[in-house]
Amino acid sequence: MTTPQDAIAARRKLTNKLIAAKDAARLRPFFDPRVTLIAGDGSLVLGAEDVLAAFASQMADKGFVAYVRTTESITVDAVGQRAAEHGRWVGKWTDAPEQTGSYLATWKKVTGQWVIENELFVSLT
Repeated sequence: MTTPQDAIAARRKLTNKLIAAKDAARLRPFFDPRVTLIAGDGSLVLGAEDVLAAFASQMADKGFVAYVRTTESITVDAVGQRAAEHGRWVGKWTDAPEQTGSYLATWKKVTGQWVIENELFVSLT
């Protein structure tokens, strides 16, 4: 049986692959419709539609390569319905310096599938 930690880690790895493939539309199932995202620059993005639009905009930039999020820990609540993921992120472009930092994501289980409810990215470089 797959643990919640393994399921979330697998979904995170898949989002990394979809971002590297520049396929914003396929990220939709990973986000709660009311997701809240705080970007590395402190800007607030509300709702899955706006998060997907932000990804699509960045992916349209010819210099954009990928965002890679590397999970360091996943903590699941006692009933197995919510989880906190913490890790490091790297943003890569061919024509700009790499950006790095820490992130925290809140996941929740909806009809048997883990989706991102909130994400906070902190730029440290």
